[in-house]
Amino acid sequence: MPFIDTAKIDVLNKRPGWRTKLFHSKNNTFVWWEFDEGADIHRHDHDQEEVWHVIEGELEVTIKGKTRRCGPGTAAIIPPNTPHSVQVIRAGRAIVVDHPLREGF
Repeated sequence: MPFIDTAKIDVLNKRPGWRTKLFHSKNNTFVWWEFDEGADIHRHDHDQEEVWHVIEGELEVTIKGKTRRCGPGTAAIIPPNTPHSVQVIRAGRAIVVDHPLREGF
């Protein structure tokens, strides 16, 4: 499947304040997040490297206990098996890529 029309992907409500469209390639999981002010993602970790690229809005991303505010154009790179969490400061959007593929997400 070399082309995907993301406009045809159903929106999922994965958690309160987080709406997503996601798809997988052979080796990666791609997630388009829209998030509301005050929403969060609890501290967790997983086997995949994860890269958050903030498109608009502002997030506080905590990686291995270090917190940084991330606005448009900022990318946060989370190594595999590393504790991390996300707090929304200002509503917006981000693209997240997991490698390798994050099955079941």
